[in-house]
Amino acid sequence: LAENPSLENYTTLPYSYIVVNLVKQYEPQIVLYGATTTGRDLAPRVASELKTGLTADCTDLQIGDYVKPSTKEGDKLYKDILYQIRPAFGGNIIATIVSPDHRPQMATVREGVMKMKDPDPKRKGEIIEFKDELPKTLFISEVIKKVQQEKSVDLKSASIIVSGGMGVGSKENFKLIHELAHVLGGQVGASRAAVDAGFISKDHQVGQTGTTVRPKLYIAVGISGQIQHMAGMSESSRIIAINSDPNAPIFNIAHYGIVGDLNDVVPKMIEAFKSIKK
Repeated sequence: LAENPSLENYTTLPYSYIVVNLVKQYEPQIVLYGATTTGRDLAPRVASELKTGLTADCTDLQIGDYVKPSTKEGDKLYKDILYQIRPAFGGNIIATIVSPDHRPQMATVREGVMKMKDPDPKRKGEIIEFKDELPKTLFISEVIKKVQQEKSVDLKSASIIVSGGMGVGSKENFKLIHELAHVLGGQVGASRAAVDAGFISKDHQVGQTGTTVRPKLYIAVGISGQIQHMAGMSESSRIIAINSDPNAPIFNIAHYGIVGDLNDVVPKMIEAFKSIKK
């Protein structure tokens, strides 16, 4: 805990100074940051100062043993290594990254990818106070004014999401997705393929290379079910899949599946929900 009136607003130098000194003093094995605007600025500064590695935007973390091949001494076993897992090459592969020889092991973690656990009353955190004086040379910038901009798309807090995929066919056809979401009072999502095709903007993208979501209801329309997409929505409470291909992988995780032409199915769903509202 660092208390100083000058720390009210985040600026890079004083915050990184504090974290670097705390890490040097207490020598933790692992340091994690949220992949937020602040975390993405702070983490690389700290990693550079400490001469250690950093994996950005992780979607999963695991701890286990790691065997490093060696030419002279044979294989070397490392215990309790942090496996830092994240999409790579534009989301086409999932990379697992380790840092066996440098400490601390550091990563930023994408918001929403970890399921919240119930609190363990047996575990108690320790508040450590940072009492060092902060050099005045750290405060070379000052926040004069902050302007908050509301997000036009808020997938993380949405209880209902209707997502469209490449199977929707066009930007024009995506109007059906918007209309169904509007009738249900939900948000519009999309697969990466639909975003890449220009059907909708990237801030609607669901999946490991987009936003990880856990709504009460997720309706996947024309989405085949690439593993990167399903990893970002598979923990939804209820999943309804609509696809003309009965063998689409999305049906493997769906609670309810409709095999049919979305141009026939979705308008009927819209009319049905409208009649219920009346």
